Amino acid sequence: MKIDVNQLAEHLAHTPFQVEGVYRYAKNPGVPHADYTDSFPGFVFPLTGKVQFQFNDTPYILSPGKVVHGGAKMKLAQKLFGNTNWEYILVQYRICHSELEESSLSHQHFELSTGQSPRLIELIMRLWHVYNQRGGIPMFQTEMLFRDVLNEALLCVVNRQNSCESLTLFERVSHYIHEYYDQSLTIESLAEHNNVNRNRLSYVFRRHAGMGPGEYVLKYRINMAQEMLFTSDVPIQQIAQSVGIADPFYFSRVFKKQFGVSPTEYRAKFINNLC
Repeated sequence: MKIDVNQLAEHLAHTPFQVEGVYRYAKNPGVPHADYTDSFPGFVFPLTGKVQFQFNDTPYILSPGKVVHGGAKMKLAQKLFGNTNWEYILVQYRICHSELEESSLSHQHFELSTGQSPRLIELIMRLWHVYNQRGGIPMFQTEMLFRDVLNEALLCVVNRQNSCESLTLFERVSHYIHEYYDQSLTIESLAEHNNVNRNRLSYVFRRHAGMGPGEYVLKYRINMAQEMLFTSDVPIQQIAQSVGIADPFYFSRVFKKQFGVSPTEYRAKFINNLC
C-alpha cells in the first residue's frame, strides 16, 4: 500500500527504534526463499534486478528506485522477472518500548517510491559496511546512519512528489496560456486562476521552462506572431493586437530582440525567399 510520507516521518520521530540487523542478499533464479518474514520488521532497499514481493498476499514490484517495508512474521512470496540476479539490502529494526509497538507502523507493509538516488545507495552501502564492523563506535554509527538512510529516502519521496505536482501545474498553466494568449494575462491573474501564489508559479516555470511565466507568455505571443507573418498579409499592427500586445512599437522591439530583425524585415525576407 501507499503511505503518507509526512505520517511516516512523524511516526519515526516519535517512536524509539533500534537497528536489529543489516543484511545483504543476492538471489539467483531458482533459489528457494522463506515463506514468512523474520521476527522483526524491516526495510528492503533494492540494488539490482526486479522482483515481486508479496506481504500477506499484497504484491509489490521492486526494483532500484523503490523501497518496501514489511512487518514481522508476515506471509511472504517472491517472484523474479527474467534471468537477472536480484540483490538487495534488508535493514531490520525493533521498537524499543513494547507499549508503543502495537500502535506503530512496524506491523504494516508499504512502499516508498524514492526514484534513483545515488546518495541513498551510498548511505545504505555505508550502513551495511559499518554494521559489519566491531566495537562501540560502529554500533553508534549504525544507529545514526540508519536514520540518515530513512531521512534521505523520505526526502527523495517528497522531492519526487513535488516534481510531479510542479510538472502538472506547469502543464495546466502553459496549456491555458496557449489557449488564451491573445487575452490580458498577468502573473497575478495566472496565479489566481490556478490557486497558487506568484512565487510558486514563477518557481515552477523557471524549473520546467527555464524562464518566468511573464517571459513565457511574451515568447509564446511572439512565436504566434511569427507564424502569422508567414501565413498572412495582415498588417503588423493588427498582428500585434491579435496576439495580445496593444503597443505595436513594443511588439516590434520585442520581436527584433527575439529574432534579430523587425517584423517588417522578417516578412520581407520571407517573401523574397519565396521568390
